[in-house]
Amino acid sequence: MTFKAAAIQMCSGVDPVKNAADMARLVREAAAQGAVYVQTPEMTGAVQKDRPGLRAILRDEANDIIVNTASDLAKELGIHVHVGSTAIPLDDGKIANRGFLFGPDGKLISRYDKIHMFDVDLDNGESWRESAVYRPGSEARIVSLPFAELGFSICYDVRFPQLFRAQAVAGAEVMTVPAAFTRQTGEAHWEILLRARAIENGMFVIAAAQAGVHEDGRETFGHSMIIDPWGKVLASAGGTGEAVLVAEVDVTAVKSAHDKIPNLKNAREFSLEKIATPAAGGVAA
Repeated sequence: MTFKAAAIQMCSGVDPVKNAADMARLVREAAAQGAVYVQTPEMTGAVQKDRPGLRAILRDEANDIIVNTASDLAKELGIHVHVGSTAIPLDDGKIANRGFLFGPDGKLISRYDKIHMFDVDLDNGESWRESAVYRPGSEARIVSLPFAELGFSICYDVRFPQLFRAQAVAGAEVMTVPAAFTRQTGEAHWEILLRARAIENGMFVIAAAQAGVHEDGRETFGHSMIIDPWGKVLASAGGTGEAVLVAEVDVTAVKSAHDKIPNLKNAREFSLEKIATPAAGGVAA
């Protein structure tokens, strides 16, 4: 079973209407190249670090322009459209960093809320506290599509291998990693993390990224990628500007990788013991 997958690289600004128009143009370009599954980056709807400014543009799912545009595109083009994520307001005052997958009939197949919050302090004073604004998700999920078993993650989730392993063990063949990686962390870890998740689980990884300097002053790393289960990069983009990556995904390569390196099957339960070093002159218990 093979299918053409696309990763859309964007540089979303603060206006959801413009971002929706850019998304539509790029998704149509991917479909014209034969893609039947198209993924957009994290925060497709708006990259906006000013919190009051972000809240002012939020709409619920029923009225969100990115959600509605993606649904219309999926139906118009007869493809699966995966909004990597966009910001959706919640009843408790927090926001969901939420992905949406639409089928060829335009109907919603699945949502996914980012589980792991990017609460970090980096060099040069760069600091992020997603948990102050966003409510983390608590559910991983796999969707059975006509051409593959599809698993979900968003950006910082890629640093938590247990999320990927759980989905691989449950049968995921393709993992999605839409992202808005910072330039600093992207230069250090982006490619190696994506390839590691693909290799250690014997699965395809599709990662659509935000790229370049955004209207709000944020800079994201870009380098969107599609990677096979052996860790080979099938397609990649640069660090700035828009891109449409399309690659042939041969799902039989997942079984082939598992047959060669059956680490999912060979995994064993184990106990962990921590042994204290005795103090000088003492004797270990």
